[in-house]
Amino acid sequence: MKQFGGPVLFLDRSDINTDEIIPAKYLTEITKEDLKPYILEDLKLPGFDPKGEKTKAARVVVSRANFGCGSSREHAPWVFEVNGITAVIAESFARIFRQNMFNCGMAAIELSADTIERLFTYAGCADAAISIDVAGQTLTISGGATSETHSFDISPFDKALVLAGGWVDYADSKY
Repeated sequence: MKQFGGPVLFLDRSDINTDEIIPAKYLTEITKEDLKPYILEDLKLPGFDPKGEKTKAARVVVSRANFGCGSSREHAPWVFEVNGITAVIAESFARIFRQNMFNCGMAAIELSADTIERLFTYAGCADAAISIDVAGQTLTISGGATSETHSFDISPFDKALVLAGGWVDYADSKY
């Protein structure tokens, strides 16, 4: 079964759009793998390096509200997928981006602003990591000598998509 979680990349901003996740000029690439080096290339945040070690090591992204807004394209979740990122956690998501995450077998987890703020207290920890139990609908963040667990909601159908590995694998198992 697919593992969800690992080192965290904290992106402290709302309204991160799909053009910042994967610039439109790369949408002509032939394979998902061809998108890999361009992850978050156009995202401008103080101290953020899209080619840096934190980005390369990340398996989970934590951000603010309205993540994945902008153009509705599957390329944005795909670039996360080929870079080993299995989950994005935010206050809210653009509807199409969120569904594309589920369709690709990745977790898009919505948490309250207060809980997101709690997660961001770990941003300064070099070893910040999140483990996610999609079936049990919990996540545990750890860093330094502390950890905490939070519950999240996901619809039964979206959970089934994520646990199956995405829409294609889900459909193959049902039809």
